[in-house]
Amino acid sequence: MGADTLEARDLHVRAGSFPAVRGVSAPFRAGQFAAVIGPNGAGKSTLLRALLGLNLPEAGEVRLSGRPLREWPRAERARRLAYLAQGEALPLDARVRDVVALGRGAGEWRWGLIPTRPWTRADEDAVTDALTRTDTLGFEHRRVAELSGGERQRVSLARALAGQPRFLLLDEPTNHLDLAYGLEVIRHARCEAAGGLGVIAVLHDLNLAARADWLLLLHGGRALAQGTPEEVLTPANLHAAYGLQARVMRDAGRLIVIPED
Repeated sequence: MGADTLEARDLHVRAGSFPAVRGVSAPFRAGQFAAVIGPNGAGKSTLLRALLGLNLPEAGEVRLSGRPLREWPRAERARRLAYLAQGEALPLDARVRDVVALGRGAGEWRWGLIPTRPWTRADEDAVTDALTRTDTLGFEHRRVAELSGGERQRVSLARALAGQPRFLLLDEPTNHLDLAYGLEVIRHARCEAAGGLGVIAVLHDLNLAARADWLLLLHGGRALAQGTPEEVLTPANLHAAYGLQARVMRDAGRLIVIPED
């Protein structure tokens, strides 16, 4: 698999002494919104970090654009792969635009934005574009402390997009958000994928995951199923992974998972 792909090949990864990911093979493509789902302890976040090169595999490998991830220079890998960690903290006293500017790798925050290289027109344009795409341009001059949880999540997303990556990896981006903000995050993920970005999100909410283009269902560190939401979100797969009796149906064209008592 070649250009604009991020691929796990027979990946085995430990979390401490525990084998958290066991022989997972999965392809992720640019222009696709993929969701990684599964019960707690299934290995979802460990897999995500392995795809970024943050968790080194015990066996198998990750390939970026057909090339082993370990062969990519660190700076180039960081430019192509953006990561939004779960519960990521933002500097509360920072202006929104300054936070997003950090995604350009041209500065750092220590009680103020400190440039680490000359700022360019390309940097400025990339920040404005990221603010626009995440609907945060309207409050670019506000302080982070003044924002709601959903607004802060969009600012974090804008910071990741400012680096103009090829893949965006999100670890539980809807966690601790209410339904409206959760749907908003998924809408932005879908829009970015439609624009050509590869988006990979760890999600717990199956009805939000059903809005993805492609799903990977993990159970016990292994890939139980992968494919379209229709192929993965079946009553049999949900029972095998979650021990859940559920109905899966369509309503207004959307796939819905309804747990049964």
